[in-house]
Amino acid sequence: MTEQTNTICPYCGVGCGIAITEDMRFAPWGDAPVNEGRICIKGGAAMEVVEHEDRLKVPQIRGDDGELHEATWDEAYGLIVDEMERIRDEHGPDAMGFFGCSKATNEENYLLQKLARRYGTNNVDNCTRMCHASTVYALRRSLGAGAMTNSMRDLMESADVLWIQGANPAEQHPIANSVYFRQAVLEGATVIQIDPHANKTTRSFDIEGTERHQHLQVEPGTDIPLLNVVLKTILENDWVDEEFVEARTEGFDHLVETLGDFDAAAAADICGVPLEDIERAAEVYATAENAAIFTGMGMSQHTCGVDNVQNEINLALITGNVGRPGTGVNPLRGQNNVQGTCDVGAMPNTLPGYQNVEDDELRAAVEDVWGFEVPPKAGLTNVEISHEAGRSIKGLYVMGENPIMSEPDANEVEKRLAELEFLVVQDIFPTDTVAYADVVLPATSWAERGGTVANTDRRVQLMRGIDTVYENTKDDLDILAEVGTRLFGADGGFDFDGPEAVFEELRQVCPIYYGMTYDLLGTEGIHWPCLEPGDEGDPYLYEDAFTTPNGLGHIEGVRHQPPKEVPDDEYPLILTTARLIEHYNTGTMSRRSPTLNRQHPENFVDVHPADAERYGVADGDTVTLRSRRGEIEVRAQVTEDIKEGTVWTTPHFAASSANRLTNDVLDERAKIPEYKAAAVAIEASGGDSATAADD
Repeated sequence: MTEQTNTICPYCGVGCGIAITEDMRFAPWGDAPVNEGRICIKGGAAMEVVEHEDRLKVPQIRGDDGELHEATWDEAYGLIVDEMERIRDEHGPDAMGFFGCSKATNEENYLLQKLARRYGTNNVDNCTRMCHASTVYALRRSLGAGAMTNSMRDLMESADVLWIQGANPAEQHPIANSVYFRQAVLEGATVIQIDPHANKTTRSFDIEGTERHQHLQVEPGTDIPLLNVVLKTILENDWVDEEFVEARTEGFDHLVETLGDFDAAAAADICGVPLEDIERAAEVYATAENAAIFTGMGMSQHTCGVDNVQNEINLALITGNVGRPGTGVNPLRGQNNVQGTCDVGAMPNTLPGYQNVEDDELRAAVEDVWGFEVPPKAGLTNVEISHEAGRSIKGLYVMGENPIMSEPDANEVEKRLAELEFLVVQDIFPTDTVAYADVVLPATSWAERGGTVANTDRRVQLMRGIDTVYENTKDDLDILAEVGTRLFGADGGFDFDGPEAVFEELRQVCPIYYGMTYDLLGTEGIHWPCLEPGDEGDPYLYEDAFTTPNGLGHIEGVRHQPPKEVPDDEYPLILTTARLIEHYNTGTMSRRSPTLNRQHPENFVDVHPADAERYGVADGDTVTLRSRRGEIEVRAQVTEDIKEGTVWTTPHFAASSANRLTNDVLDERAKIPEYKAAAVAIEASGGDSATAADD
C-alpha cells in the first residue's frame, strides 16, 4: 500500500486536510478535522503543480547584461547580504521593505518579520493588506481580535440566520459553504446574501422546497446605507437587545444620533434594492435566536472598508449576537495562512499576537526574548512600500508574493519596482515580479515542508511535508535562517533546528499561541487563543467580555461614503472584481494546473444585457475594458447575474488582470486599496465605445 502523509490544502483559508502519497499524488484524508475527506476542485488538483516543469530550480542573479543567470546559493546569499548592508549603511534600515507570504507557514513568516525587525525596520507586511486589513482593524478596535469570532462547526450547528455580505463562499471557500453553511440551511437556517453579483453562493442556497434565501443585489459601494436601513429598522421596531447593549457595549447613543435624521427610503434607492426587501432582511436577522454575520472582500476592499465592517459589528452588537455559538462577525479568510501570517506579526504595526509595536511594555517583553531592540514606530504597509519604491524604499525582499499582479494599478507598480536599487524574490515559480528581481531564490512548495498554518476560524494545524522534489531548492525557513545568520552572526537569533524549534520561540512572544505545542496540535489542531498548555482553545470568543481595553464592545455610527471613482461620461460603468472557484489570486499555482485551466483558461467580464445592447457587445465578443490606469482585453459574458451599470471580472490572469484597472486609493486607517469599485469604459472589438452617447 502506498504510504500517505497528511497535510493541509495550500489554497483557501478553510484549512481542509488532504493527503499526499509517496509517488506525489493527491489522496483524501478521510477523517480530517475540518473537511472530513471532502475536497473542492482546487484541493483535488493541488498536487498537479508540485513537480511542474516551470518550478524555479536554482538561484539566479541578474548580470550586467540585464539577464538572470544561474548562481550558487553562496553567491546569492552573499549578494543579498552585501546589498542589504549597503542599503542600511547608505540610506538607513527603513529603506528596505519586506513582504511576507500568506501561503507560507507561521514559522516562515515569523522568521521574516523577525529578520525585518532585527535589520532595524517595521516595514513588513503581507497580503492581508489587500483583502482583510479593514476587517482586522475594525474587529480589533471594536471587539478585541482581528479574526472570526466563531468556528465553522458551531455556526453550522447553532446559527438560525447566516448574513453573508460581500463574500462568495461557494467559490472562495467551497468546502465551508457545502459542508457547513449549506448544511445549516438544509437543517432550517435562513440565508441573507448581500452582493452586487449573483454567483455560485446565490445558486447554492436555491434549495428546492425552501424559501430561506434572500439575495439583496446592491450597487457596489453601498453597503453602509443598506446596513443603516437595517439598523434603523431594528431601532424603530424595538428589536434591540437592550440588556446586552447596556451591560456589554459602549457607543449606542452615537449610533442612534447618527441615524436620527436618516432617510431609509432614499438610502434604499442609493443601494438599488427595494426598501421592503431590506426591512424584511432586518426582521429576519434581528428576531432570530442566533444570527451570524459572514463578511468578505466585498466589504473590506473599499476606502470606507473599516466603516463597512464597523456597521456589521454594530448590527451584531445591538442585537446581542456575539459571544455564543451560532453568532458573531466572521471574516472568511482567502488564503491558507493569511490568518496565521497576521497572528505571527508579519504586519508593520503589530508584533506576534497582535501586540502593538508602539507599546513600550509589550515591545520590551518581546525584546527580552529576541535579544535586540525593536523599532518603536510602526512601519509602512505593503502598498505604501510599493508607492515609495524607488524613492524612500531602495530595496525589497519579497517572499512568495507577486505584487505586480496582486496590487492595484499594476502598470504603475511595474514602473516603481523597476526603480528599486535591489529586489529579492523568493518563490516556487517565475512570477511576473521575477522579471524585476536582482536575485531569485528557488523555494520548496507547500507539499515539501512542515510547519503550522492557521485557518479562517483560528484553528492552528500542522502541515507535514514529503521529500524535496528539486534538490537545489530550499524551504523558506532555511533560506531566511541563513540570510539572518549571515547578516547578524551565529548568535543573531536565526540558528534553528527546523520549524518546531522556531514555533517554540514563537510561543514565547505570541500570547495567543503560548499554550500550543506540536504534540498538542496533533491531527486536530487548536483554535487560538490558547493561553496555557492544556487549554483546549476557544471555538467562539467573547462569552463573558470583549478583549478591548475596557472589556466593552464598541458601537459607532457611520455614514455613506461613495467610492473614490464614480461613473461619468468618459468612464460610465463601475467595475467590481472577485475570484473564481477554479483559480486563486494571481494564478501562480492554479494557472499551471491542467485540471483548473481547462475550466477557465482565460479571463472574462460579466456584462448586463442592457449594457451589452447599449455598447454593441455580444456574448462571447472580445472587448476592451479601460480605466484611468490602463486597459485589458477580455471575453464578454452577457448575463443578468450582474446589475446594469456594473461589470465584473477577475484578477487571476496575467495578460488581462483586473488589477491593470483597479484604483490604488486607500482606506485612511487600514491602508487597504479600493479594489471593489473603479470607473471603466467598455468597447467591443470593432464596435462602439461605452463612452459613446446613447442616442
